[in-house]
Amino acid sequence: MVCSWDKVKRKVRALIPDHCYRMWIDPVTVVESGPDHLTLSSPNAFTSKRLASAYLPMLQEEFSKIGQGDIRIRFRVQKAGQGNGAGAAVPVSKPEPKPVQKPLPGLGLRFDSGRYFKKGFTFGQFVTGENSEFAYCAARALARDTGGGSSVLYLAGKTGLGKSHLSQAVGHDVATHEPGKKVFYVTAEDFTNELVFSLKAGTVQGFKEKYRTGCDFLILEDVHFLSGKDATQKELAVTFDYLLDADKKIIFSGGMGADEIPKLNDRLRSRLSMGMVAGIGAPDFETRKGILRQKAQGLDAGVPDDVLEYIAGELSGDVRRLESGLFSVAAKGRLLGRPVDMALARSVLELIPKANNRPTAGQITDLVCGAFSVSRDEMVSRSRKRRIVRPRQLAMYLTRKYTDLPLKEIGKTFNRYHATVVYAVNSVEKEIRQQGQLCEQAGYLGKKIEANGIRSGRAA
Repeated sequence: MVCSWDKVKRKVRALIPDHCYRMWIDPVTVVESGPDHLTLSSPNAFTSKRLASAYLPMLQEEFSKIGQGDIRIRFRVQKAGQGNGAGAAVPVSKPEPKPVQKPLPGLGLRFDSGRYFKKGFTFGQFVTGENSEFAYCAARALARDTGGGSSVLYLAGKTGLGKSHLSQAVGHDVATHEPGKKVFYVTAEDFTNELVFSLKAGTVQGFKEKYRTGCDFLILEDVHFLSGKDATQKELAVTFDYLLDADKKIIFSGGMGADEIPKLNDRLRSRLSMGMVAGIGAPDFETRKGILRQKAQGLDAGVPDDVLEYIAGELSGDVRRLESGLFSVAAKGRLLGRPVDMALARSVLELIPKANNRPTAGQITDLVCGAFSVSRDEMVSRSRKRRIVRPRQLAMYLTRKYTDLPLKEIGKTFNRYHATVVYAVNSVEKEIRQQGQLCEQAGYLGKKIEANGIRSGRAA
């Protein structure tokens, strides 16, 4: 069994960062063994728990690969001076037995750097729209080696728009279709910290070999973190050249374009920009609705389409904001034992901060209602009174102008068909051209919307 443990240690050493191996795995020795169990040493209870939570699944998997998948592993605190059998064993729940077979696509593939893929971050789970179509195609082309010769991709976009999803989707794809390739997935902060540690520990040569010659596919996120870190920038630029000369592939991602990152040396900046550059913008309404519909499938609470459309209309900006709204609505319904409906959704979303630079249909409607002393109920009623029809038409026009909602969704907001919205928009535009009665009101309310002066729901 000692021989088996030595084999597993050698395998694990190739899979995790060197400093992690030296800290957690290398000191571990066999305390007791049998045909179906193995007890490993640990200096204290904290280390035992850390080994059990972070490394036990990996150890179990490596034992499975050498034909010992049914072995039960536990860790025992082994203090200095104690022989075998001394010390208290820390109970560890045994993971589900894993069959000795090639992992199926999308089921917990692990990065060679020691990080783990998020299960749902695959190409199949990525909802594309005009904001992300090119980035999606570029990432997929790089993963499948159909990128027209380019081996470098830079994904640029603000937080929460899908850069990490696409980056990990590439890793998933490569690990699934080319399992022999080593994919390193790290953030710029990880890369920096590992470099600093190797310099202090005198193992910088091992660090260089790991990234320059031991890597087939480097995925490095949040490259804007390197701003002002000159030593890391120089090391990354050299690593880049080594990988490129060896026909390896690289994906970078950042919160801004390479030219916009401050305090970045020219050598690294030019390398970040030499391959494909793809930006990811904020999703439009239809894309947001598609994202919500996909996310809702994984919830144990039914979310009607009208609620999904309402959330998509109210929460613009990044995908995390959408997820937060959806999960909060579903959670409230589940915890209170209430069905998810529009009333419940409104009660939740009114507490979620909206994006500062994009108004919602509800905010615009409230603004118009306040300016014309009309209630929200009157605005969506079937009334054809002029004092209600004119504000309704103006609200439709402003919603069309300042949101990305399609005509059909604007019509639903006001309990009308999309043809009515078209008529209303055309009528207001005609009056504006002719300097008619609504021209001044439309201009005044438009300026308030552009100045973000719509929080109170009433015109000042």
